[in-house]
Amino acid sequence: MRNVALITGACSGIGFATVTTLLAGGATVIACDINSPSATIAKQWESESVHFLHLNVEIETAIRTAVNQLADEFAGIDTLVNCAGISGWGGVNEVDLSQWQKVLNINLTGTMLMCKYVLPIMLAQGAGSIINVASIFGLEACDNNVAYNVSKGGIIQLTRSITADYASQGIRCNSVAPGLIETAMTKDIALDPQLHEKFISWHLQGRAGRADEVANVIGFLASSAASFVNGQTIAVDGGFSAGRKFAPHPM
Repeated sequence: MRNVALITGACSGIGFATVTTLLAGGATVIACDINSPSATIAKQWESESVHFLHLNVEIETAIRTAVNQLADEFAGIDTLVNCAGISGWGGVNEVDLSQWQKVLNINLTGTMLMCKYVLPIMLAQGAGSIINVASIFGLEACDNNVAYNVSKGGIIQLTRSITADYASQGIRCNSVAPGLIETAMTKDIALDPQLHEKFISWHLQGRAGRADEVANVIGFLASSAASFVNGQTIAVDGGFSAGRKFAPHPM
C-alpha cells in the first residue's frame, strides 16, 4: 500500500529515527527540518531516495506553500509525523515571554499548522494518519519547565481534537509521549550526572530510551495495523508514567 510520509524535525533524534523506520516499511519519505542534514546523513538519504525539504514550522506561508507543492509532486500525503520541537526552561515567574512564545510557536503552533495544511489533502483522499510527538511532560508536569509542559499538553489535546473533528472522514490522529530519550535535545541533562541518574531512576525499566524505540511506535501508528487506533497518546517511557518505586522491598 502506498505511503507518502512527511516528517518534520527529521535531521536528528526521534525524527531521524522515524525516517529510517518508515523507509524500512516501504514509505516514500519527505524529510523536513529547519537545519540541513549533515554530509553523512545527506549521502545516506540520497542513496535511500529520501526527499529533503528545508522548512521552518514557525512560518505559516512556508508550510502552506511546501505542503501544497509536495502534495502535487507526490500525488498526495498519507502520513504526517510532527517531530519538530525545542526545550525550554523556567517557571511561570521566570520564563521570558520571548522564550515562552518560541517554545509554543515551534512545538504547538507549528504542529497545528502542519496539520492544518495537510488535513485538506488527506480529507480529499478519504484517509490519512497523523502522529504528533508529545512528551511525558504533556501527561504530567515537571518543575521549571512550564513552556515545554504546556506545549506538549497542548499537542495531546490537539491530537484528540483532530480525532473528534475528522475521524468520521477517514483521518487517524495519535500522539506519542516519550520519556527520557538519549538525543541531542536531551544532552544537557546528561551533563549533570546526579540529575541524569535521578531522571533515569524514575523510569521503571531503569534506563533512558532510544530514538528508534519511539520511532517503532510511530511506525506502528502510521501503519494499517493501527487502523482502529485513534485519538490516543501512547507513552513510550519505560514505565515512567505507570508510577514510582519507593516502598522498601519485603524481607
